[in-house]
Amino acid sequence: ASSFSGTSPEILIGQIAAKTKHIRVGSGGVMLSHYSALKVAEQFSVLDSFYPDRVDLGIGRAPGSDRRTAAALTYPRPTMDVYQDFPQMVRDLADFLNGGIKEGNPLSGIVAHPGSQNNSSPHIWLLGSSDYSAKLAAEMGLPFSFADFFGNTSEYGPQICNMYRNEFKPSSYLSEPLLNVGLQVICAPTEEEAHYIGSSRNLNKIISRLGLSTHGLLPPDEAINWPLDTQAKEYLKYETRSYIEGDPEQVRDGLLKAADRYQTNDLGIVSNCYDFDHRKRSYQLVAECLDIASISKAKTTT
Repeated sequence: ASSFSGTSPEILIGQIAAKTKHIRVGSGGVMLSHYSALKVAEQFSVLDSFYPDRVDLGIGRAPGSDRRTAAALTYPRPTMDVYQDFPQMVRDLADFLNGGIKEGNPLSGIVAHPGSQNNSSPHIWLLGSSDYSAKLAAEMGLPFSFADFFGNTSEYGPQICNMYRNEFKPSSYLSEPLLNVGLQVICAPTEEEAHYIGSSRNLNKIISRLGLSTHGLLPPDEAINWPLDTQAKEYLKYETRSYIEGDPEQVRDGLLKAADRYQTNDLGIVSNCYDFDHRKRSYQLVAECLDIASISKAKTTT
């Protein structure tokens, strides 16, 4: 099974928003270095014109792929130059979506069409797993989404997020820090089944680390019996230490602890499963154990 539903979040957002009424739909995310700030601004302005105040634009700096694929996405521009330009690209994107490019910028006078519609514009989130992104989000006064689900920087996550809060500078976009944390979560009727389902994701993580490819997740039956040496097992134990996996009660407890650890109630969930039905059920069980339906109903009726 493929690890991705699609690699064009701007298209997926339109499809999801068209089939829903109230939820916000966002990218998690658009790797801005592969695009131009103007192009992304226009894509998401169009989405916002169809679905006002429902679109979130999550942007990241990571390559989002192996080196050759990343180079192909930026070709013929040198990859290193693209990443060095990232802070300015974020500023340009924010300006395109909120009032226009400032004088003195080579892009001044260029307008992102269709522009602000219905007194609404996409909400920009800066995504990241390091202090680099946290500092940039704080400096620009943007919301920050921390990728705890990567695993390798989870240990320092609260420290990075506290730095974002402490260094945050109010801006025309946001008056105070706004933090989201993305978590790896698999929920199943039993703890044993959750671990079984999660074995596909775990093996894929090791294979990716070795620079190999399986063209997606392997079935749990294969993954759980895959021979791993001691080093691989230790690596997996370290990388998955923050993952939340188990029955509904265990997952609820894990999510509440994560919210307390990061001091935020804004959590995102990544559920990498081989079988789509397992993934769908995982989300349903999480929604039930947190009583999200009642919370959502209360919000839409007030």
